[in-house]
Amino acid sequence: MPFTAKDSARCRADFPSLRQTHLGRPLAFLDGPGGSQVPATVLRAMENFYGTCNVNTGGNYPPSREADRRLWEARQSVAAFLGAAGPESISFGQNMTTLCFALANAIGRTLSAGDEVVITELDHEANRGPWLALRERGIVVREIRLLETGELDPNGLAGTINERTRVLAIGASSNALGTVNDLERARRLSAAVGALLIVDAVHYAPHRPVDMQALGADFLLCSAYKFYGPHVGILCSRPGALERLPTERLCTQNPSAPYRIETGTLNHAAIEGVRAAIEYLAGLGRGADPRARLVDAMSGIAEYEHGLASYYHERVSALPGVRVYGPPPEASRRTPTVSVTLSNHDADAVATALGEQGVCVWDGSFYAIRVIEVLGVAARGGLLRTGISLYNTREEIDRLLMGLETLCRAGG
Repeated sequence: MPFTAKDSARCRADFPSLRQTHLGRPLAFLDGPGGSQVPATVLRAMENFYGTCNVNTGGNYPPSREADRRLWEARQSVAAFLGAAGPESISFGQNMTTLCFALANAIGRTLSAGDEVVITELDHEANRGPWLALRERGIVVREIRLLETGELDPNGLAGTINERTRVLAIGASSNALGTVNDLERARRLSAAVGALLIVDAVHYAPHRPVDMQALGADFLLCSAYKFYGPHVGILCSRPGALERLPTERLCTQNPSAPYRIETGTLNHAAIEGVRAAIEYLAGLGRGADPRARLVDAMSGIAEYEHGLASYYHERVSALPGVRVYGPPPEASRRTPTVSVTLSNHDADAVATALGEQGVCVWDGSFYAIRVIEVLGVAARGGLLRTGISLYNTREEIDRLLMGLETLCRAGG
């Protein structure tokens, strides 16, 4: 069903942090790509977990069995959110970066010197650094070039993958520019040479429905704190893929999926918060089952966010001295994330000035340092990034635009 400005206004009441003010004005959280705000239902779910079953799992007494049940339900919820085969496909970790290092290390043990891994210049370092580290084992790491348009070289993917390629690690979308990559083509090319397809969906999952089974990836990673939950990393695996990997784990760890890559005791209360965040999103949609409600909700939210991002893109592009980066504002080509530079101000100075007005935006590289290098904006403090979430409004965008216009006309 459509998600409208009225729906967004109603949802705002669900987020306690949106009641904060700075110098008498409401805070405008336009920093969703760096982490979204959290609804009260998520906070209550975590508090309830601590108050009722703050024990370890696997015990033969009621609170421990309740903890086991809730954690399994959390895996079921995430599987519905990501369109995974089932809860056995969902592993949890401290964050996406930690899980990606564990995954890369495990896959690295199956490779031989001279085998190749393909990454991109567009990706967050969390989906670059773990694979680049495999060079120490003699693995060849090749990179798909980023163009000045903010998109990957369309010839680079086919030209880089070959019969020696064992892994293609690619982002679903860029956290710096919002660029949406062609994952269907990535799947076809990787499958043709028998390479594993690893997808970083951290920036994509908060904005669009994800269908792991239709995508055909071997592994997909995301982070719950980007879609209204707490700081928990998620690894979604194709059935059977995780069991084939020699993961680092204690001899006491369950060797089957999804536990095979999980080490030590997990953050149980936070995982309960992940379940609550997904239930919150499902409550915004319609359908006969949780998956249908989630797809409906995320589709509606995507349309609403795209409308706001397009509004901002059009108006910020018209400001004097502003350069907008990334592909055109088409829903199929970018998420609701828009990054700019101002000719007369460095990015950190702009973000600081806006922050003093209660407008929260990010500046810098956003850990996508290769993007900043390729675009040649490192000396100016990187980019100024605005990201839309379901609770953002036209009024907040207008506040941002007013602040930027004042800076643009003020000169250096």
